[in-house]
Amino acid sequence: MNSATLMIQGTTSDAGKSILVAGLCRVLSRRGVRVCPFKPQNMALNSAVTQDGGEIGRAQAVQAEAAGLEPHTDMNPVLLKPNSDIGAQVIIHGQVIDEMNAVDYHQYKTIAMQAVLESYQRLQQQYQVILVEGAGSPAEINLRDHDIANMGFAEAADCPVILIADIDRGGVFAHIVGTLKLLSPSEQARIKGTVINRFRGDLSLLTSGLEWLESYTKKPVVGVLPFLQGLHLQAEDSLLYPIDNNTKKVFNVIVPALPRISNHTDMDALRMHEQIQLQFIGPNQAIPDADLIILPGSKSVCADMQWLREQGWPAVIERHLRYGGKLIGICGGFQMLGKAIHDPLGIEAEAGSVNGLGYLNMTTTLGKQKTLANVTGTLSVGNAALSGYMIHHGISAGPALDTPSALLDTGQDGCLSEDGQILGSYVHGLFDSPAALQALMRWAGLTNVTTSQYQQIQRQSLDRLADAIEDHLDMKLIDFLLKL
Repeated sequence: MNSATLMIQGTTSDAGKSILVAGLCRVLSRRGVRVCPFKPQNMALNSAVTQDGGEIGRAQAVQAEAAGLEPHTDMNPVLLKPNSDIGAQVIIHGQVIDEMNAVDYHQYKTIAMQAVLESYQRLQQQYQVILVEGAGSPAEINLRDHDIANMGFAEAADCPVILIADIDRGGVFAHIVGTLKLLSPSEQARIKGTVINRFRGDLSLLTSGLEWLESYTKKPVVGVLPFLQGLHLQAEDSLLYPIDNNTKKVFNVIVPALPRISNHTDMDALRMHEQIQLQFIGPNQAIPDADLIILPGSKSVCADMQWLREQGWPAVIERHLRYGGKLIGICGGFQMLGKAIHDPLGIEAEAGSVNGLGYLNMTTTLGKQKTLANVTGTLSVGNAALSGYMIHHGISAGPALDTPSALLDTGQDGCLSEDGQILGSYVHGLFDSPAALQALMRWAGLTNVTTSQYQQIQRQSLDRLADAIEDHLDMKLIDFLLKL
C-alpha cells in the first residue's frame, strides 16, 4: 500500500501543529480512513511507552489515540530529551542510543534521517493516510542544513504541506509571510495552504486580512480555527496552566515546576478534577500552603534536587509534613525522597552524587539501562486498581522498599513510609485511573472524592476538536491533497 501523506508545519513552536494533526486523525478515523500520525523528530520531556516497548513523544501517543491506534515507535522515530541547555538524550526507534550536545547531533542528523525514512516507509505499507507533524518552524535558517524535522523530510517524502499560525500570539500575517519568504522556491511550492489557529471574536473582522493574505501569498487560507476554551489535550511539553478559581476546588495540590520536569501530564487528571486546585510553582515564586505536595518526574534528577534546595522547598516540605500534610514523589521525585542519588556514569549530567531529602531509607544509582514498561497493578492505598507506565534510569535500593506503594504485574513498586505520610512510585499516569485517583486523594485527606471524568474529557476533547476542524476548515481541499 502506498499511502497519501500530508505534513503540518508551523510558523512557531506551539502554533497548533500537534492539535491539528490530532484533530485530522480523529476526523479521518471517524470516516473509516486508516490514518496514522507521524513526527520525524520530536524534542520533548513528555513521553509515552509504546506497544513495542519503546519511547515516543506524548503528542504522538495522543494522536494515535485520536486515530484509534496503539502508539508505536515508528510514529516518532527520533526523540530528543534535553538534559541541559546544550545537550540531550537521543532516542532512535524508541531506544536510547547516546547523549549528544547540539553540535554533535547536528552532524548525526544524516544517520537519524535514515531511521526516519525507515519508519515512514514501514507506515506507508500499513496505512491509507499519514499525517506528519513538523517541529518548531521550517524557517530556522541555522538548522536548514541536514534538516529532518520540516522541509528536509517534506522534500524527501515529496509531500504537500499546510502551514499553521497562532493568531492569539499576535503578528499572524507577519508570521506566515515571513516564513514563506525564508523558504526556497521548491519549499514554497510545497505549501498548499495556510491555517489560522485560536481566533477569538467576529470572523468578519478578519475577512479583509484573509483576502489580502491569499492575494499576497497566492496560497489559499484553508480555514480559521476558533479558540476552543477549555479544550484538554495532553501537552507535548509546555507548562502553561493558569489557576482555576472554581469554588468547588476545595483541595489544594502544589507541584514544583522543576527546570527539567518530565511527564508533567501526570498531573492532568488532578488539574481536571472538579474538587482539586492544582498549581505548578515556578522559580522564585512564593510557595503556598497545600493539602498535598507532589514531586514530579525529572530528566536531570541531581540538578533538579539542587534546584529544590535553592528554592527553599526542603523547609516547606518539612513544615508541611510536621502539620500532617501528605507527600507524593513520582519517578525522579520518588528518587529525591531517598537519602542519596548517585550518577557515577554521568547519565544525566556530570558524574557525581547529591543528597536526597532523606525521608525514605533508600538510595538510587543511575545506570545506562533504561526501564520502559506499561504496567497495571494494585495500590497499597485503598487496594485500588491502577495502570500507567514506567520511563526511568536508575535502580533504587534500601529497607524502605520493603513496604511498597503498589503491587504491579511486574513486581513491587515504590514505597509507603512507616508513618503513612509519604508515598513514592515509579509509575507515571498514577492518577489517570479513576479508582487510583480516588484512593490517593482519600489517603491525602480529601473527603467525599467525586469520580474522575478525566478519560471522558480527553475523548470529548478529541471529538470537539474534530468537529471544529470539519466546521471551519476546507475539508474538500484537504481530501484533495490526501487523494480521498
